[in-house]
Amino acid sequence: MLTIALTKGRILEETLPLLAAAGIKPMEDVQSSRKLIFETNQTDVRLIILRGSDVPTYVHHGAADAGIAGKDTLMEYDSDAFYEWLDLGIARCRMMTAAPVGVERKTGRIRVATKYVNVVREYYAERGQQADVIKLNGAMELAPIMNLADEIVDIVDTGNTLKANGLEALDTIADISSRFIVNKAAMKLKRSALTSFLSKIEDAL
Repeated sequence: MLTIALTKGRILEETLPLLAAAGIKPMEDVQSSRKLIFETNQTDVRLIILRGSDVPTYVHHGAADAGIAGKDTLMEYDSDAFYEWLDLGIARCRMMTAAPVGVERKTGRIRVATKYVNVVREYYAERGQQADVIKLNGAMELAPIMNLADEIVDIVDTGNTLKANGLEALDTIADISSRFIVNKAAMKLKRSALTSFLSKIEDAL
């Protein structure tokens, strides 16, 4: 039995058609059900539905054999904890810095609001700029408006939310898409099943 962890939201919406194209379909409507574990039409594959930030944890510790998560989530996590096996090319967006429109950027010490604390610390350090990182879990755009932060780092798709709140996207830190990750022990113990599953996904892509 393979247990595959999927990420809720947009990634799930784009993952389900990919799985279907690979011949793997949940036995119930994942979108409307309140369940978190789903059997599929493949008797040796089951799906679990998680928050994106939890997918790497489940895969790392072997509670799931593999999973699908955004590259932004994986960048924040310890990348040595699992194999990043395949770029699925779905749920594309960008991780970017953003600040109020027309405000001159600080060159010295700066306050940055984000949920990507580790990524942001490394990014500003590489720029040679000292950053006080303020961790937020949502409504990032509010931080500069309320003078909590000078800049934010967040995921940008269309940029409409930034514009609606008087912010503009500035620097791209990374181009983001969803990746297929595999537990290291599972790749040894269930290699045949995993490579077969991955082969179906690659064919679907």
